[in-house]
Amino acid sequence: MSEALLHQLAERAGLARDWIDANNRPQQVSDEVLRQVLQALGHAAEDDAQVRDSLTSLAHSDDALHVPPLLTADAGQPLALGHYFAGHARVDCQLEDGAQLQLQLDAQGRLPGQLPVGYHRLLVQDHEFTLAVAPAGCVALHDLVSEAPARCWGISAQLYSLRRPGDGGYGDCLALEGLARAAAERGADALAISPIHALSAYDQQHYSPYSPSSRLLLNALYASPAAILGERAVRMAVEACGLEQALEALEQEPLVDWPRAAEARQRLLQALYKDFSQGEHPLRSDFESFCEAAGEALEHHCRFEVLQAEAVDRGLGADWRSWPEAWRDPYHGEVQSIAASYPARVEFHAFCQWLTERSLQRAQEAARGSGMAVGLIADLAVGADGAGSQAWSRQDELLANLTVGAPPDILNRSGQDWGICGFSPEGLKRNGYRAFIEMLRANLAHAGGLRIDHVMGLRRLWLIPQGAKPSEGAYLYYPLEDLLRLLALESVRHGAIILGEDLGTVPEGLREALGKKHVLGMRVLPFEQASPGNFTPILDWPDDALATTGTHDLAPLAGWLENRDIDWSHRLQLIDAATELHWRHDRQKEHAGLRRTLAANYGALKDNDDVIDAAIRYVGHTRAPLVLVPLEDLLGLDEQPNLPGTTEGHPNWRRRFAQPVRELLDDQDAARRLEVLAQAREQAWERDR
Repeated sequence: MSEALLHQLAERAGLARDWIDANNRPQQVSDEVLRQVLQALGHAAEDDAQVRDSLTSLAHSDDALHVPPLLTADAGQPLALGHYFAGHARVDCQLEDGAQLQLQLDAQGRLPGQLPVGYHRLLVQDHEFTLAVAPAGCVALHDLVSEAPARCWGISAQLYSLRRPGDGGYGDCLALEGLARAAAERGADALAISPIHALSAYDQQHYSPYSPSSRLLLNALYASPAAILGERAVRMAVEACGLEQALEALEQEPLVDWPRAAEARQRLLQALYKDFSQGEHPLRSDFESFCEAAGEALEHHCRFEVLQAEAVDRGLGADWRSWPEAWRDPYHGEVQSIAASYPARVEFHAFCQWLTERSLQRAQEAARGSGMAVGLIADLAVGADGAGSQAWSRQDELLANLTVGAPPDILNRSGQDWGICGFSPEGLKRNGYRAFIEMLRANLAHAGGLRIDHVMGLRRLWLIPQGAKPSEGAYLYYPLEDLLRLLALESVRHGAIILGEDLGTVPEGLREALGKKHVLGMRVLPFEQASPGNFTPILDWPDDALATTGTHDLAPLAGWLENRDIDWSHRLQLIDAATELHWRHDRQKEHAGLRRTLAANYGALKDNDDVIDAAIRYVGHTRAPLVLVPLEDLLGLDEQPNLPGTTEGHPNWRRRFAQPVRELLDDQDAARRLEVLAQAREQAWERDR
């Protein structure tokens, strides 16, 4: 087999054969791995004949006669179309607002930059396509504050960890609404939350918010039925189902019992739907308008939920990739026939989505109505479950046979397989970036900001063939320029800021590209060290990234100071003795360095509580436009929400706060630290204005 041909196909398909690892060492993907990844991308490469056919197919798809359904451009800048059209061609434009405009390509085939920001239909020489004209960048924080520079602050929270009376065992949108009001009263501008994407309704044993069934819909468990339908309706449904004792017992649990809590909530929702569907409910018209606006994405998701349950009942399994061929096609007549056979079951799932959407809307309205400049910051997972709803409904745009992960590095010597699938760059282009745009719109609908998990995925993703080791993957590159333009366009349309989680191995030039588009990066205190114990000085923190004391994957400051994360890794045998010894040795240096740095700025520190106070003050004094402090650090807790690399042994995504939301920020430690943070932000603004 010709290696040169294979390597040519890999390059043409966007795969990187050569790459640099986290230790700055050159690495190379084997030919066997290249063949497997290419096969999963839809490019057969078992022999030279297949490779040539795949190259021919790729060349044909990029032929000048095949104008993509959507192109992107920067507002005010000419767009080169000479690849598709000859110079001086006439361009008929139907603007997004319905206005008509006629332009002409210049001699080099460039479209003049006269079109406004938005999505416009263009007709050139019998070729019709959409042109997305993007603003210069995303909404910036300084656009949202009354006086520059922006020196905002907020809180980050795991939604499920919140408590309120009658919550049924985990935090929901009503608890979120209460936290938003309480935080706003204390001067917060933002409240960042964990992902609330739709998870599998069938398998409640898998509840990581970063492994969703769909990033287009919401996790219906987070709905606040009493806020929408009224407390009386919920109380009657609880009594009708005999759920009083079960819900009360769940509420008393120190950790979320997801299977039991989900089963109880599903029974409650079904009882509420039964009542809602009988007669003419006063909110029926609002429900119907929601369904109409949600369109095909909602319809497909609801049908998938019904189809999956039917498949399990028939012994076909929950993974659509093993279903009969007809069921694997969302548009097949048999799928439509099954959905038509169970209209109430389909509508029940739409009812749950309506309740959740309206509940989330209330929370954002409460945040903004209480004075927050941003309000809720939603969290967008980097991928979706290949066996889930989104991968089923958008098969040409998601790579369901490849999983996203990370290559081996110093902390994860075997690499990581996150068990989710990412977008297909070719599928996105073929379909006019439909799946990417609809995902952004769904997640920005009721948020003032969006955190993009593993934002490096806009540039490249490490993809692993099913059944392969994480080390047997390859980087696939994405059309960064197009994706950033669409991101900026949707950000401006929704008036929302964009945050990019750029932690780990960041491709060269990506942070600069994100900065130009006003996408805020992330700087996390424990990572801001040139060497162990050598922390970045306050004024050297950048002004194009948010600052925070921690993330859900790290021990809170109290736990970091007590080495709780190292203790957990030892207990679960995630590290060997030599690694543990080295880690503890470095951590001692880090502890001493942080205390030294904080004491130099704020004076002597008596105990760990003083260290946490000073650390929050420290990040507050940076030039970051936004500082986010996790609730765990405000309360001085020592256990982290998630321990990376584990699925058992550690209670990932289950920890709950002891106090109810209404008391949480009045906690003595939390109240003091919120005041420290607010003062530090005010002082930073005075210094930098």
